[in-house]
Amino acid sequence: MAYPGYGGGFGNFSNPMPGMHMHVGQPVPGAGPAVPPSGCPAYPPYSDSYPPAGDPMWTYFTAVAGQDGEVDAEELQKCLTQSGISGTYSPFSLETCRIMIAMLDRDCTGKMGFNEFKELLAVINAWKQNFINIDHDRSGTVEHHELNQAIAAMGYRLSPQTLTAIVKRYSKNGRIFFDDYVACCVKLRALTDFFRRRDHLQQGMVNFSYDDFLQGTMTI
Repeated sequence: MAYPGYGGGFGNFSNPMPGMHMHVGQPVPGAGPAVPPSGCPAYPPYSDSYPPAGDPMWTYFTAVAGQDGEVDAEELQKCLTQSGISGTYSPFSLETCRIMIAMLDRDCTGKMGFNEFKELLAVINAWKQNFINIDHDRSGTVEHHELNQAIAAMGYRLSPQTLTAIVKRYSKNGRIFFDDYVACCVKLRALTDFFRRRDHLQQGMVNFSYDDFLQGTMTI
């Protein structure tokens, strides 16, 4: 099964994903990345080799990062605001920054290193371009049917009921602002990654325990 996401190239929205069904129970045996009890993937963290000081992103990052070389949600919010990646849109909310960290927190520290920050910027830029493309009237917001189109363009094949629930969750007076759009994209990717790591047979169906479900979803 081809799950949506970015793989090696951010902004690749071509992979469709069938509707997924969840069965609560014991994990299905099989190959795939190990998932420890904490719910965090057993992927190696990014290396600590940093780029030259001339990298502008490095400047934004180190200006607010702590001595550990990582940023928490509040510091990430400052980094993103200073980088100007939101453009003319409102800065990202603290809650959106929290789930951004959860999406890329491979070592389960609750913080984000510089390479993760660079990866996040690439993802946000792809989502931003997609948002601009569907914001036909340049209002800075998109309507529910445009959000549905954007989700489909990213490769997700969701039921009308699921799409309606997503629109209700992220719209304000029938419009979706950029911050909410990005929050929606982050949540979709993070939850899909959580599910995909357990779908060892790539069938869109997973067995996992109630505790595993809570540990994985409550952190996003």
